[in-house]
Amino acid sequence: MNETSKPIIDYAELANHWVNRVEKIGPLLEAEASDGEQIRELTRKSMDALHEQRLFRMLLAKKAGGEELPLPVYCRVIEAIARYDGSAAWCVGQGSGCSMLSAYLDAGISSKIWGKNDNGVLAWGPGKSEARAVEGGYLVTAKTMFVSGSHHATWLATHCSTVYETDGSIRKAKNGKPEILTTFIPASETTLSDNWYVFGLRNTGSDGFELNEHFVPEKHTIVRATMIEGTEDISTLYNFSMMAIYAMGFASVALGIGTAFLDKFLDIAQNKKPRNADDILRENPVVQDEVARMRAKLRGARRYLFCEVEDAWETAVKFGSPTLEQRLEIRLSATHAIHEAKSVVDTLFDTGGTSSIFMDGPFERRLRDIHAVALQIQGRKTHFRTVGEWLMGLPPNMGVL
Repeated sequence: MNETSKPIIDYAELANHWVNRVEKIGPLLEAEASDGEQIRELTRKSMDALHEQRLFRMLLAKKAGGEELPLPVYCRVIEAIARYDGSAAWCVGQGSGCSMLSAYLDAGISSKIWGKNDNGVLAWGPGKSEARAVEGGYLVTAKTMFVSGSHHATWLATHCSTVYETDGSIRKAKNGKPEILTTFIPASETTLSDNWYVFGLRNTGSDGFELNEHFVPEKHTIVRATMIEGTEDISTLYNFSMMAIYAMGFASVALGIGTAFLDKFLDIAQNKKPRNADDILRENPVVQDEVARMRAKLRGARRYLFCEVEDAWETAVKFGSPTLEQRLEIRLSATHAIHEAKSVVDTLFDTGGTSSIFMDGPFERRLRDIHAVALQIQGRKTHFRTVGEWLMGLPPNMGVL
């Protein structure tokens, strides 16, 4: 692919269009968040609003009825959702990452998951899964957890790390390692666990599910390591790794939470006068200094992440895929953004005093959510070491890129 074969798209107007979609339903998402925490999943009103605005279809392949949005646009939309409800943004981010398989799935299964159902959502999570080949498909045994959006998913997937042939041998890939098989199961055929009693991101409904020799037809499976073989005219979007998609998406969740926290703090600071204090918060020089520093933290982290995503996207449009350096920068900027946003929230939570602790206030839920975001794999501090190793001339850990 030569440098001039694909033009760089001006996505600013497109981003504004999709952010405006979020703004239409944002107040509802924020109002529903409290009820969502009680039932530990997004409410039906929130889900209906998200589907109405097609927000679960941002990264879905066009051939499956999706939008295939440029990643710089996608990040801004996820950030916008998170300003109202971090859990809603998290579920959209998770569902969007899963939907990227639509570019490679057979049209029949893709149509079942998304094409014939405007509310179709695919979800999966980590766990132990294996498959045994039988006539017409596989018997899948699995135990999964952290399946974000499990309660509103219409289809669920497992990633079977061991596939047994009919003779009992383990199926091997071309590289000699065990083949990993992804299987797709209608959510109605599974029973979810009930263990999502957590500190933050309660509304995500990230329960798991178990399968015991559950039959999955061959046509409802895919080998992710080789799925790109034989495909043509794949959109630029699908030349980014799923790990990179999750990194930038969940970092955008953190930025949205942090931005909303700062905005809510500024609102309260207009009138709040701490007990035994002479000034309201907005007139306190220490607080004035602090909010300026927190704004700098957020905007610096946001600009770093979004600029890296934009640079990588433009390179991918021109040449087919981002460079190794750009992949590492996305990893670094995403991890950095998560922890900068967490630092902002922690600092302002303390400064808010007793106003911060009320369950029905604007701070408490966001504090818990940002801490949950930072504990997920995309927020691991070991990612800093990965990039540091590469900067020192050592080979990077490609598994996190």
